[in-house]
Amino acid sequence: MKRFFTATTMTALLFALCALAMASSGGPGLSADEALGKLKEGNMRYVAAASVAPHQDAARRHETTAGGQHPFATILSCADSRVPLEIVFDQGVGDIFAVRVAGNVAAVDEIGTMEYGAEHLGVPLIVVLGHTKCGAVTAVVKNEPVTENIGKLVSPIVPAVKSVKSRFASSDLEELINKSIEANIWQAISDIYAKSPLLKQMAAAGKVKVVGALYDIDSGEVHWFGEHPSVATLLGK
Repeated sequence: MKRFFTATTMTALLFALCALAMASSGGPGLSADEALGKLKEGNMRYVAAASVAPHQDAARRHETTAGGQHPFATILSCADSRVPLEIVFDQGVGDIFAVRVAGNVAAVDEIGTMEYGAEHLGVPLIVVLGHTKCGAVTAVVKNEPVTENIGKLVSPIVPAVKSVKSRFASSDLEELINKSIEANIWQAISDIYAKSPLLKQMAAAGKVKVVGALYDIDSGEVHWFGEHPSVATLLGK
């Protein structure tokens, strides 16, 4: 019996074979660029509906219990339920050191967690991942009334929003929100370097790379921004 494969089917099979071949490569010893490549490939599989869900079985649980965790990337993302990191990047147990908080802000708790990942776990890559339709950023743009605790939580977003409003005062609300979401990604990276001498030093020495990205909650695609446009200045180079 002849079997016919569509282009979509062949693409899915190719992604699956590549993922299975790479699944055993793990996290330890990867460079920041190699780690970034794994995230990009995982997201491509997810968008193509070709996810293979690696490292999600009993063997992986036993491996990480006996041998400890060796994640290859730290991701600071929003707590939004529409941004499930291991699914979005088609990874599994022990692959991603996840730091999730409303508005993907970089304050004390988040930065301390990232420091632990970089210094103690040897994670070479930090990704600050914003997302479309972010409620936290939208609340700041609209100056919506919030509780005292939420106000303190989203306060790191305020400088990014103020900057966008001063530069794009004539823009409509949707555009202001979209620009603020992106600006907030850069704000978080700036805050990481400003508030963490350790991560700043490690980044300057090439031991850690910090990049920004934006997740589209509708398409599932991650748009990669790279390092901060003023990274040299932020690192004092």
